[in-house]
Amino acid sequence: MNIKPLADRVLITPAPAEEKIGGIIIPDTAKEKPLQGTVAAVGNGTKDEEMVLKVGDNVLYGKYAGQEIEYKGEKFIVMRQSDVIAVLG
Repeated sequence: MNIKPLADRVLITPAPAEEKIGGIIIPDTAKEKPLQGTVAAVGNGTKDEEMVLKVGDNVLYGKYAGQEIEYKGEKFIVMRQSDVIAVLG
């Protein structure tokens, strides 16, 4: 991964949005924004907040958390570790 988040930020690959519901294909404009993803990269944390997330963690995050970016045709979300709600087991 060529992107390295700084401080207490994490880089998340969002899970793909649901494309079909009971045989009905949902257009891109009507798809719900996914609220879970996989951690692709983590920062080093700060002196006040230790980095507890690690690459590969499946996480849940808030609907409006983070900043969406696109790098080499792939979509990511950069957010603070505190915006992550839970780690899925």
